Amino acid sequence: MSDSATPATPVTFPPAFLWGAATSAYQIEGAVREDGRTPSIWDTFSHTPGKTAGGDTGDVAVDHYHRYRDDVALMADLNLQAYRFSVSWSRVQPTGRGPAVQRGLDFYRRLVDELLEKGIKPAVTLYHWDLPQELEDAGGWPERDTAYRFAEYAQIMGEALGDRVESWMTLNEPWCAAFLGYASGVHAPGRTEPAAALKAAHHLNLAHGLGTKALRSVMPARNQISLSLNTSVVRPLNPRSPADLAAARKIDDLSGGIFHGPILHGAYPETLLEATSSVTDWSCIEDGDLDTIHQPVDALGLNYYTPTLVSAADPDDKGPRADGHGASEHSPWPAADDVAFHQSPGEQTEMGWSVDPTGLHELIMRYHREAPGLPLYVTENGAAYDDKPDADGKVHDPERVAYLHGHLSAVRRAIDDGADVRGYFLWSLLDNFEWAYGYEKRFGAVYVDYASQKRTPKSSALWYARAAKAGELPDPEGT
Repeated sequence: MSDSATPATPVTFPPAFLWGAATSAYQIEGAVREDGRTPSIWDTFSHTPGKTAGGDTGDVAVDHYHRYRDDVALMADLNLQAYRFSVSWSRVQPTGRGPAVQRGLDFYRRLVDELLEKGIKPAVTLYHWDLPQELEDAGGWPERDTAYRFAEYAQIMGEALGDRVESWMTLNEPWCAAFLGYASGVHAPGRTEPAAALKAAHHLNLAHGLGTKALRSVMPARNQISLSLNTSVVRPLNPRSPADLAAARKIDDLSGGIFHGPILHGAYPETLLEATSSVTDWSCIEDGDLDTIHQPVDALGLNYYTPTLVSAADPDDKGPRADGHGASEHSPWPAADDVAFHQSPGEQTEMGWSVDPTGLHELIMRYHREAPGLPLYVTENGAAYDDKPDADGKVHDPERVAYLHGHLSAVRRAIDDGADVRGYFLWSLLDNFEWAYGYEKRFGAVYVDYASQKRTPKSSALWYARAAKAGELPDPEGT
């Protein structure tokens, strides 16, 4: 079967399938010093010279903090049924400890009320990488105490919004938080300590377990608790090479097994523990931790952009690491210097990531087997392109339309193959601050003129709006 259905073969979705879009707090909110908010690690990192493209910061971003009503109206115009957003921890609990700041909580109360008034289901992510700076000053995620602080924060949010928000995610892409933040240093807080990164991964897992328990203690039983993982779809360069297969297993453990092992199965993969034994003895795992982490989840979020192609490393090859996770002399893959990364074939986005919808189908089916019966959501999927308005002010992005059509078709194939996929959240609703890439990369379905903050739906947004309304993918050539 081809990667995308032909126009003569309509791709339709179940009536209950949820059509959404996603954002994150630091990437869109701005207002970083308003209403009691204090710096997060991303404020500190982006204000450190040389850490982001052009010295860009999220100080203003796309000013969603002040424009949220207009943004929610735009979501309604685009027929969105759900909106996944994250909460700025330091906006509601500035030091990462103690009581909440009600002005910060009030923003999220107003946002939720606005969404519900427009018939849009809010989906809250508690942590999308913006740790309060005071907690990083105390050691950050490599310190066990941070997981307990997260549980207190989760309880605050559950008490504030649990009566109106039914969909909750504890963490977004803990792999990025641990390994880009503490191993390669291309994300905040910018540390390059492999052993600390592995500790951070464990404490993020612990935070998920403790946070899940805290949410359940204060919210109605009907509410759904999950998290979003960006497990790599790892492929060996030579599927018949034992060395390449071993390289793929190592990266699969480091990207996926390190999280889904304890969360879904109550144990870390033995192959992971053995492979990383030269970096850490895993003494950070205390008695009872695995039981705490292994809380039942109501669903699982999957984030996918591109597959990962690896082989055993050639000792003589000293070229740059082509893993798609930013340039750094320090690897985000502890104890994996014997693995080489390769550019996957085919068309590429502005991020240099190959366009391959088969990887999304593969990822979904992997978790359909990994956790039979667990509902799945695609919580991020999208692409960056060099979008520009034409002479009439319109923004045509046929590449993104084709990308979405291909990947949504892959979701439909996974459903046909038995996977319980309940919804899809396009990344991203708006052009925004793209972390270390600053404002150079545009993932949004809605174009933002950063000088004027004017929003213009791209042709992909209009295409997606038609899909959401009909529950069927329009012809990508007809947009």
